[in-house]
Amino acid sequence: MNKLGRQVSHHIGESSEIAAARRAGNELARRVGFDEVRAGQLALVITEAATNIVKHAREGEILLRTLAADGKFGVEVIALDRGPGMANIALRMEDGVSTAGTYGVGLGAIRRLSQEFDVYSTEDLGTVLMMVVWGDGVGAASSDWQVGAVCLPVAGEEACGDAWDIGMGRSSVAICTADGLGHGPDAALASDPAVVLASQRPDLSATSLIALAHEALRGTRGAAMAIAVIDEEKGQLGFVGVGNIAGCIFTDGARRHLMSHNGIVGSNLRKVQEFCHPWEPGAMVILDSDGIATRWDLDSYPGLVFRHPSLIAAVLYRDFARKRDDAMVVVVRQRSTHA
Repeated sequence: MNKLGRQVSHHIGESSEIAAARRAGNELARRVGFDEVRAGQLALVITEAATNIVKHAREGEILLRTLAADGKFGVEVIALDRGPGMANIALRMEDGVSTAGTYGVGLGAIRRLSQEFDVYSTEDLGTVLMMVVWGDGVGAASSDWQVGAVCLPVAGEEACGDAWDIGMGRSSVAICTADGLGHGPDAALASDPAVVLASQRPDLSATSLIALAHEALRGTRGAAMAIAVIDEEKGQLGFVGVGNIAGCIFTDGARRHLMSHNGIVGSNLRKVQEFCHPWEPGAMVILDSDGIATRWDLDSYPGLVFRHPSLIAAVLYRDFARKRDDAMVVVVRQRSTHA
């Protein structure tokens, strides 16, 4: 399972910003030990994706972050825009086809140079691309779990007060999300120690994890938190929410909201109540902070629910981020046994 952290966003609207995003990708490649060949491939992926944004949509964003899985390192690139979208993705995916006059040969090249790739595009709503380039050119082993997220600070801040982490237990998956009060470095000091509990103690219940987080956050600003623990053997999801992080489960097209109580973890933990819900392979859980407006509906995006969770998170961020607070969307799906 890929470990995914916070991104850095790069606005794309002119050629100088394409170059800046490429330089940022080169720096990430250096940090994770890419060789020259792999670093060059990452640079081309970023350049192609960003140039498509400028040519087709005029402006958009490139989100970058490093990944780690199974002792391997990679870089994830998410390109998003609100342009005219693509009517014939299959044609544009043919290697050698470029309708944007890009430096390479279009989406086919991006797919060929990436070890992981997915795209979602709708006419008049825009396009989102997800690409991962791994340092070994192969990538992590296949997993029953797919994870995607967008986690970004409010404009003007480098530190993000929203945070998340995920951990695999013997037969469970623990997902911890936190929104430190306010934003900036002090908010991050509250959220960071709360979410690492997921990877440290993934076999604990959601109730136990929230209690540990409450102790860990004493002396900080405190945070809103939502914790989901999926027990594969029991076929259930246990959920505890404190504060304004929203959650929902999607199963067979039906959406079930997850209930939270008021309070502040680390300061004023008024009530802890764990709710248990049925869980089965193919189900998906989405957790999002209050930096994301609550009125979104996946039914408005035909076919999006079947795309990679990174695309789902990116679309919700693109269309529903409030822009006045840190923003976080975390999407976790267990592959169907019939997939």
